[in-house]
Amino acid sequence: MKFFIDTANLNEIKEAQDMGVLDGVTTNPSLMAKEGITGKNNILKHYVDICTIVDGDVSAEVIAVDFDGMIKEGEELADLHPQIVVKLPMTKEGVKACKYFSDKGIKTNVTLVFSAGQALLAAKAGATYVSPFLGRLDDISTDGLALIQEIREIYDNYAFETQILAASIRHTMHVVNCAKIGADVMTGPLSSITGLLKHPLTDLGLAQFLADYAKGNQ
Repeated sequence: MKFFIDTANLNEIKEAQDMGVLDGVTTNPSLMAKEGITGKNNILKHYVDICTIVDGDVSAEVIAVDFDGMIKEGEELADLHPQIVVKLPMTKEGVKACKYFSDKGIKTNVTLVFSAGQALLAAKAGATYVSPFLGRLDDISTDGLALIQEIREIYDNYAFETQILAASIRHTMHVVNCAKIGADVMTGPLSSITGLLKHPLTDLGLAQFLADYAKGNQ
C-alpha cells in the first residue's frame, strides 16, 4: 500500500519523506488555508515546492465547479510539474473533466467520494485515483471501511486500473484496516504514519537491551 500524507505543511512532508516511506501528497484548499497559503501565485508556487520534496504524485485540487473552469484550472495545475495529479470533485462536471484529462494522459484524483456508485463512475471515466472519505463516513455512524471493501470488489470484478486512495484517515487502525482490505493508497496526517511505529513492548525491549549492554560494557 502506498503512503500519502494529507497536508500542505512542508516540514511534515519533509519528515515523512525522510522516513523513506512516503509515496505522495494530497492537498486541498482547506489545508492550504491552514498553512496561511493564500493567493493564486502563492498556492501554485507551494505545489511546486511540495513536488521538490516528495518523489511521488502530488494531488492539486481545482476550485471551479463548472466543466470549462475545471479544464482551465486543471491544465494550469498539470503544467506546473510532472508529479501533479489534478484533483476533481465527484460531480457530473467533475466526471466529465476526469474523462477529458484521462483521454489526454493527465493523472486525476476524484475526491469527495462517499458511495460505491460514485467510485464506479470515477473508474469508468478513467480516474487515476478515487478518494473515498472513510473518516467522514465514520463521523456520521456509517462504516467507512465497508465502502472501501465494496469499491475493491467492484474494481477487482472488472479489472479497473483506478487506485483506491483511502482518504480522511484519522488514526493508525484506519491505516492497518485499509491495508487488510486492499486499499491501494492511504492518505492521512503525519500522526497516522508515525503512530504505526509505536508499541510499548518495543520501547520496553529496547530499554532492556540498552540496560543489559550498559551493565556489561562499563
